[in-house]
Amino acid sequence: MTPRHDPRLKAFASDNYAGVHPEILQAIAEANGGHQIAYGEDVYTEALQDVFRRHFGEGARAWPVFNGTAANVVSLRAMTAHWEAVVCAETAHINTDEGGAPEVTGGIKLLTVPTPDGKLTPELIDRQAWGFGDVHRAQPKVVSISNTTELGTVYTPAEIAAICDHAHELGMLVHLDGSRLTNAAAALDVPLRALTTDAGVDVLSFGGTKIGLLYGEAVVVLNPEAATGIDYLRKTFMQLSSKMRFVSAQFEALLSGDLWLRNARQANAMGRRLAEAVRELPGVEVPRPVEANAVFAVLPADVTARLQKRFRFYTWNEATGEVRWMCAFDTTEEDVDAFAAAIAEELAAG
Repeated sequence: MTPRHDPRLKAFASDNYAGVHPEILQAIAEANGGHQIAYGEDVYTEALQDVFRRHFGEGARAWPVFNGTAANVVSLRAMTAHWEAVVCAETAHINTDEGGAPEVTGGIKLLTVPTPDGKLTPELIDRQAWGFGDVHRAQPKVVSISNTTELGTVYTPAEIAAICDHAHELGMLVHLDGSRLTNAAAALDVPLRALTTDAGVDVLSFGGTKIGLLYGEAVVVLNPEAATGIDYLRKTFMQLSSKMRFVSAQFEALLSGDLWLRNARQANAMGRRLAEAVRELPGVEVPRPVEANAVFAVLPADVTARLQKRFRFYTWNEATGEVRWMCAFDTTEEDVDAFAAAIAEELAAG
C-alpha cells in the first residue's frame, strides 16, 4: 500500500498527529514472534513492571490501557467512592476534552477551579476543598493536576510537593494526568520520579501516545493505599487488552533507555524555536509562557483562517483569536521555519 502523507498535517495541530517512532515500531515487530499468554500475563508486561519501578520507585505498579481518557477515568474511579469528588483546574483535560467521560462513564463529580495559567495551588484547591462531612455536598477526595498543563505550563517538583502536602493534610489524594509528563521532565531536566513519587503524587496516568507510541497509556499507582480494584476496573471500563504484550513492549522501548527524553527534548526545542520565530512578527502576540512543546498565539482572524487552509492547528479561543500550536517528537527545524515563514507571509498579505 502506498503511504498517504498530507503535508498540511505536519505538525502543529497536536502531538497526536505524529506517527510512531521507528524504535517503537521495531519493538512491536520484535514482540510479534510466537505465542504469549493473553491479558497481561506475558513476559513483556512482566518486564514492564521493572521498567516503571526504575523510574518511579519500588512501590510503583503499572496497568497498561488503550488511551488517556481511560487512564484518567480508571485512576480516578479507583481513588474515589461514589459520594466523593475530584478537584481540578477548570481547564483540565478531564473537564474540557474527555466528552464528559469522568462523569458519564466513571460517575465522578468534578469540582473545577478557575486558574490563570492552568496550575492549581493550595489556595486555589481550598476554593473547592470544603464541606467535609456535609451530607449535601460531594466530598472532595482527590486533587487532579496535569503536567504539562493544558495551557502549556509546567509544574516544578516544589509546586507539586506543596499541592500533595496540602491535599494529604486535608485527607485527600493526588492524581497526576501525565499525558505530557515526559515533556515536563525534559523541560526541567529532572527525572520522572521528581515530579511524581518524590513529590508525593499517589496515582499517575502516564502518557505514551503523544511521545511516540502507536497506542497505549498506563495507570501507575505510586501509593498502593490510594487506589483499589484497578484489575477489575480496567476490565469493567473495556481497557483490558488481550494482546497486551504489544502495549507493554512499546513502553519498554520508550522507557528502558532514553528514548522518552530524546523525544521530549526534541518536541520542546521545536516549541521554543517556533515561539522565538514568531514572537517579534507584527500582528502576533504570544500571551503565555512557552515552557514545553505548546505555543499559544493571538493572530488576526483572517490570518488564522488563511493559515488553517495550509496547516492544521486549533483555534483555542474564538473570542480572543488565540490559537494553539503543538510540536511533536518528529517536528524538525525545517518544519518550524516553513511554518513561521508562512505566518509572516499571511500577515504581510493581510
